[in-house]
Amino acid sequence: MVKKNLPKKRGDNMELNMGALNILLREKFGGNQAAMAKEIGISRYQLNIILNTNGAHAGKKVFGAIIKFCKDHDYNFEDYIFLT
Repeated sequence: MVKKNLPKKRGDNMELNMGALNILLREKFGGNQAAMAKEIGISRYQLNIILNTNGAHAGKKVFGAIIKFCKDHDYNFEDYIFLT
């Protein structure tokens, strides 16, 4: 049986730019995680876990929500998500 290299589970070749995400949290949301999570469209719990694990638990839903938030607010999503 031949093993194939499967894509990463999380965001399939995407990684959060935690520095930029933390700056957004501070500057646009005054450090309020609940407000940021609501605006992005994810739960406060999800955002807290992502921030506390340096983005390790960000999945497709989170990446999609960040991309939508960026499009809706004229931000460049590539400032917040690295395409690897």
